[in-house]
Amino acid sequence: MPDVPLTQLGQSVAGFASPEDAVLERVPNPQSDTAYVARFTAPEFTSLCPVTGQPDFARLIIDYAPDKWLIESKSLKLYLASFRNHGAFHEDCTVSIGRRIVEVAAPTWLRIAGFWYPRGGIPIDVFWQTGPAPEGLWLPDMGVETYRGR
Repeated sequence: MPDVPLTQLGQSVAGFASPEDAVLERVPNPQSDTAYVARFTAPEFTSLCPVTGQPDFARLIIDYAPDKWLIESKSLKLYLASFRNHGAFHEDCTVSIGRRIVEVAAPTWLRIAGFWYPRGGIPIDVFWQTGPAPEGLWLPDMGVETYRGR
């Protein structure tokens, strides 16, 4: 059973106006005695440029090695959607998402990659991880090439 009642899974949720308002939830990991990697891919992530207000688009890939907790995926989807009207630079969005997941789920390890589509002719790819991957974990390739018209 979850440590706190889940407020979104199985419920109708309107969404959140900002990442600060969004509720990211966790559930117990039934395989906490096993080292493994779980991957979330968000191919249509959006936020706003904090200067121009124009939309920015990215493919996010989040790999994490859970410990006692898993991120509940519906709450993650709603959390990521809360960035749609949020103004922040690519680096801030990417690293903030990784840190928030670490804060909530306390994984053994996490890495996040933000593959941002170009605006003004320059793509920005942002990578952050909590440290070296634990030995023995299989880490699949992210499958995203350096920008060539993704």
